[in-house]
Amino acid sequence: MGRPVVYFEIACEDRPKAEAFYAELFDWELDSEPMGCRVAPGEGGISGHIVAFGHEPLQHTIFYVGVEDLQATLNHAEKLGGKTLIPPVVIPGNRGSFAWLADPEGNTIGLYKTP
Repeated sequence: MGRPVVYFEIACEDRPKAEAFYAELFDWELDSEPMGCRVAPGEGGISGHIVAFGHEPLQHTIFYVGVEDLQATLNHAEKLGGKTLIPPVVIPGNRGSFAWLADPEGNTIGLYKTP
């Protein structure tokens, strides 16, 4: 069985406006946090968050695939024609780590490793 999609992220400039939009459109349950707003997974879904980083890229949507070794996965992606965009980063508060890669077509893919 393949690696699962485990998380999603929606970045925006106006977080309150984006939160109101998604809460109303999809009836999402949102929980505000310092770094953004956590989206409850809902039945059969995955969790995610809405953020306003204040830096480029200001708007994006991304999904994260759960992996056991971020660097090994980035290395494998590069051998297949991908490119590392963000090397492994530890998420504060013992919440795991992540990295970003670009596939050969330029799509951004997130990788996530549990703590």
